[in-house]
Amino acid sequence: MSGRSIVEWFAEHEAYRCGYCGCADTNFSHGMWAHTMTCQDYQDLIDRGWRRSGKYVYKPTMDQTCCPQYTIKCAALQFRPSRSQKKVIKKVAKLLVNPPTGSKSGEQGGPDSQGPSMVEDIPDRQPSNVDVPQVSSGETQVVAGAQQVTAGATQDKESGLSRESQGDVKEGGASCEIEKPSSSNKVPRPGEGPDPTKPPCKKAKLLRKQRKQEKEALRQAAESAQSLPWKKEQKEEKKLFEDFLKDQALSRLEMRLVRSEPNSEEFSRTRMESFEVYKKYQIAIHKDEPDKCTMKQWTRFLVDSPLQEEHKPGTPACGNGSFHQQYWLDGKLIAVGVVDILPNCVSSVYLYYDPDYHYLSLGTYSALREIALTRQLHESAPRLEYYYMGFYIHTCSKMKYKGNYDPSFLLCPEVYSWVPVEKCRPKLDASNYARLEDPGKADENGNIDVDRVLVLYEQQLMPYAIYRALTGGSDEDDVRLYATLAGRICAERIILFRN
Repeated sequence: MSGRSIVEWFAEHEAYRCGYCGCADTNFSHGMWAHTMTCQDYQDLIDRGWRRSGKYVYKPTMDQTCCPQYTIKCAALQFRPSRSQKKVIKKVAKLLVNPPTGSKSGEQGGPDSQGPSMVEDIPDRQPSNVDVPQVSSGETQVVAGAQQVTAGATQDKESGLSRESQGDVKEGGASCEIEKPSSSNKVPRPGEGPDPTKPPCKKAKLLRKQRKQEKEALRQAAESAQSLPWKKEQKEEKKLFEDFLKDQALSRLEMRLVRSEPNSEEFSRTRMESFEVYKKYQIAIHKDEPDKCTMKQWTRFLVDSPLQEEHKPGTPACGNGSFHQQYWLDGKLIAVGVVDILPNCVSSVYLYYDPDYHYLSLGTYSALREIALTRQLHESAPRLEYYYMGFYIHTCSKMKYKGNYDPSFLLCPEVYSWVPVEKCRPKLDASNYARLEDPGKADENGNIDVDRVLVLYEQQLMPYAIYRALTGGSDEDDVRLYATLAGRICAERIILFRN
């Protein structure tokens, strides 16, 4: 059924090991197998807290799991890189020209370590890293204001100098008049004496007051420059971010976006190289056993995808679907970012890299590159505005850093609305699980009618009401739970397979 999504619900809801805190039986999630799925349906599902690992699509049980996982997205068009993120870009450019000597394979550091490793059949890991930012206001107005005040001060200083020629000597900030011997009988020589056309000399108190006023004017000019409208700041920062990535040295690191499902010619040609980088990464970084890092595992986890290849009006030239963004350095593949390109976003799935190049901070750098990719795709696909970074886990430092990509938003687990991350932090500091949206708002997509759920039974497509009449409806509770978690729109559009 081309153009339709078909899923198979897994009713099991058993506890399993948490990859974040290490507890043996405290992680809970619901899941389903996606035999095939449209990009729009998956977009709607991730906007309700779902995520995929290969073809398995799962949703953490937020109020039961030990480490609640909040979907996080960054508004890529308004993205403002932090100072540390700019430093990473400069660092990569520098190290591409002058790589360090004697670096040890497998070293990790900071947010670039990927967090928990992938455990087969348990989709609780974060796909890729991604650091963040605030940018200072424009400096142009500060300089302009300072020049304006300085010009006024210079003018007053020049007029003061002209008064000094009349006999005023500055000492310690005050002026004192030097008395000249005079005689009532002596007639002054021409040119001496006060000039009636000029104002009288200023007293020391007035001069101090004038200097104080000049300093205050300079301070106010600086403050006004720092309170410029954010839109102008954003415009300047956008240019700065793009310019950073245009550094000549970065051109050595070639980016190739290749479709992974279905396998494109370029993907098939580099398949073995990509797998070898993955295997090396899992063994060195996550300490996986070599015999567990198989081609089958890699394919099931990072190559297989339920997403259909789509080329529709309003999509980018590459189309929507699943891709691998490859990083090539001097003809060698050193990193791969697995991403889904959806109607509204670029969704990061996973990142793996050659540990020999750990010094390039590829976790942070790849996130910045994927934000840049989102902005680039937006030019031909106007709806595509966001960069989804997987899950934010407030209790896990390796996942918490994602909140630094500004501006970012967390998905409320109760009403599925997006809330600025800075507004969420106080609630998450108080409790691991929290309703992020303000009281009074309801889940607009949560009013489901189980009779309208679309079911595929014995090769026949039917609403659940007819299926229940045919089978007795012993699974109604499971179907109702599926529809509630997927939302009314998806439940009535996605085909639920029953046997």
